[in-house]
Amino acid sequence: MTPSQAASPAPDFAAQWSSMRRLHPIYVELAREFTIDAEPCAAFEAADKETPEPEVIEQARQWLREMDDRIQAHQLRQFLQTSSPLEKEGLGALIQHLLASPHSAASRDKIDFLLVQYFSQNAPTELEDSCADIAYVAGALEPVLGNVELKTPVWLNALDRVLDAARRCKSLDELLHGGVLEQGRKAKAQAGDLFYLPIALVAFTRYGYLMRRAFFRLMLSDLNSILDGLNELDEQGVETIDCRRAQFSQQEPILRLRMICQSWKVMFQAEYSSGQPLRMLVDLRASVDFALGRGAESDSGEKALEATFAAKEKLAMAAAAGIGETSGEGEAAPETETGFAISNSEAPEFDVSSAAPEWNPEEDLPGSIKK
Repeated sequence: MTPSQAASPAPDFAAQWSSMRRLHPIYVELAREFTIDAEPCAAFEAADKETPEPEVIEQARQWLREMDDRIQAHQLRQFLQTSSPLEKEGLGALIQHLLASPHSAASRDKIDFLLVQYFSQNAPTELEDSCADIAYVAGALEPVLGNVELKTPVWLNALDRVLDAARRCKSLDELLHGGVLEQGRKAKAQAGDLFYLPIALVAFTRYGYLMRRAFFRLMLSDLNSILDGLNELDEQGVETIDCRRAQFSQQEPILRLRMICQSWKVMFQAEYSSGQPLRMLVDLRASVDFALGRGAESDSGEKALEATFAAKEKLAMAAAAGIGETSGEGEAAPETETGFAISNSEAPEFDVSSAAPEWNPEEDLPGSIKK
């Protein structure tokens, strides 16, 4: 062994330790945010050297991986999208750490989200969809993925077909329930280990970024459609409408709904926010369309509406009793038609569940408008 070969590991250990020290406060904050009972890592507490002993580095690495097992993908999403954004270096270190760790479905979902988050945070706001091609995305991800060979396998072309289908959607409801999102999730799941190919990571990042933008545009379009419909109802002299399916009252004032929608528009200014009660937004548009005598609900009448209320009441009663919906004795509940498994351990990136209890649609309204 030559002197140069013997000395070569030192810079590598230094880089590893620098990355781990950057990750440590992030993981500590995640543990605090989600009340994860984690023992402090003595390696980080005791090591004050620039490059500690290899045993100390291994101890720190093991602690980080144990934390990886305890932190769920949806918690990571929620943390990064509701807290102050991580700086570019911290986010990059987190991505590289997960890429170097043992792979699983959970780590795949984390990597997928983090790469899209990394690209979104650093992409210019005026970036056109047509400019976000494979070469552009690969260049933006070079700090974390290195130089990527831009030869896209044929099987990744399916992602472009899914994006084309998303662009043809006319409403958020169509995107969420038309099977479009499920096709993208299937492509990711079926990729297996090929997902981790650098070109595949670039392609899935591009897909996730462009899907977010399509999602955001449809969300704002639905809000504008609701506001236009409320104005039309107001001109007709209608003062209240039945919004029970959207978790409001049977006689919800038009004025109050308009103020709520305006507050939502402010909240949705930032492109894409995971965990927002999108089901409420979709249902509110359906309620307004129904009041205007258009849409599928106008043909089915009150019977379909009452069936929805009964189903929601059944779910609420089951939740209150601590009973999970199952498809059979001891079987997990099936995925929704959008392909999302609704469970405590995994939350979908695009949440179509009922409004989360921590989110109050009225909190920004003037006092005179609140109930």
